[in-house]
Amino acid sequence: MTFGEISNVISVITLTLLHPTQSVPIQSWTFESESAIKIGRSTDNHVVMYSAVVSRHHVELINQPEGWEIVNYGTNGTYVEGKPITQVGVEDGMVFRLGESGPKIRIRIGVGDPNASRTQSRSPRSQQSKNKERVTFITKPKKNNQLDFPSE
Repeated sequence: MTFGEISNVISVITLTLLHPTQSVPIQSWTFESESAIKIGRSTDNHVVMYSAVVSRHHVELINQPEGWEIVNYGTNGTYVEGKPITQVGVEDGMVFRLGESGPKIRIRIGVGDPNASRTQSRSPRSQQSKNKERVTFITKPKKNNQLDFPSE
């Protein structure tokens, strides 16, 4: 199998925002033929998350020949299984969190979600206002350090 064939096999990636306490899907995005997917508060990201714990350019998923990788750029960190990461390989079904108390995102590789927002291969800056998906995710620390999440 050539690199092009491998790339075509694993080029579909679906990201699903999970409810903070129940881990049920809130919103999904499916990307086809992207070499990198950027997530953060800034509107020039592929997925925009508004949360106090999310950095402007928090995390990037990069499609390498060996598979997808997550790279953290966020001030508050990115966590997999409760542990901070700087860069880690992606496994199908894994969940990562932006900050210790921020949004949780599940990754599916090679699986499209029929209900997900679909994107075309593009530069995030070239279509900032077209089909931009934004999610507001509010976390407000309570006095006992518990988080107050918006109810569904």
